[in-house]
Amino acid sequence: MVTSAPGKVRTVLGDIAPADLGVCDAHDHLFLRSPQLPGQELESAGAAAEELAAFRTAGGSGVVQWTPHGMGRRAELLPELSRATGVRIVAATGLHQSAHYVPELLARLRSGDLAELFVRELTQGIADSGVRAGLIKVAGGFHGLDDHARWTMTAAAEAHRATGAPIAVHLELGTAALDVLDLLCGELAVPARRVILGHLNRFPDLRLHRQAAEAGAFLAFDGPSRAHHATDWRMPDAVRSLADAGFGDHLLLGGDTTTAGARSVRGGPGMPYLLRGTRPRLESVVGEELTQRILTLNAGRAFGVEWA
Repeated sequence: MVTSAPGKVRTVLGDIAPADLGVCDAHDHLFLRSPQLPGQELESAGAAAEELAAFRTAGGSGVVQWTPHGMGRRAELLPELSRATGVRIVAATGLHQSAHYVPELLARLRSGDLAELFVRELTQGIADSGVRAGLIKVAGGFHGLDDHARWTMTAAAEAHRATGAPIAVHLELGTAALDVLDLLCGELAVPARRVILGHLNRFPDLRLHRQAAEAGAFLAFDGPSRAHHATDWRMPDAVRSLADAGFGDHLLLGGDTTTAGARSVRGGPGMPYLLRGTRPRLESVVGEELTQRILTLNAGRAFGVEWA
């Protein structure tokens, strides 16, 4: 078992030791805007502050926001939110599936150097906010990778090589994990330990989970409390299966709040549910020690890197 985490986690207030990230929601959103979610935008700074405070009260101390470029990150607000609530925040660069953008923005990005944009946001800052991103977010498709996914992942790999940044991947309904690893870690030579696969809980294929863990990637079980996904009721067994196979150090937990109505301060489960609902359920299956390690040490290892 790994007992320490090297490198630094790049938060919106600066680089910190991985251990200082504390109990971490490894995949969530404070701000998010997409044409795929009309009327459900996460845009309120006040609601974000309340949600972070509720998460802090529940015992949380770190949140990794996977909102990438062009989706309303509001990076300029993140430092003050972090200071006011005492929650460490990690911001993202990267690009989601093409469906989350208007054609004009994609055309503009296509005409430029996408990897250079990612590197700039990781090393200099997002727009003129001065906030540096701490990860690169990209996305696969449903059971495969289209040209957009290959383009964004190629740029992410180039940016990783220039900076050391981890690459976090949205898997559409948890699928195409092995396709992603074949591209990122095979063709593009990104070390698997720098790849975080999101939404494995939505595709509860234990054999596939084990193959991804054997490759060396981190596996994020994120987005609990959603009745239309195979999340809460299958996730503990999936985690136990991977832990029993020796892959407990490869696991992460996240909330993935993507709509305003899902926030706890708006009547939904929100960020606190990860600690109030998911954590005790998981503890009853795999024990307190492993659950705590997933929430703390594993998160520090996943997002703590030797920055170039």
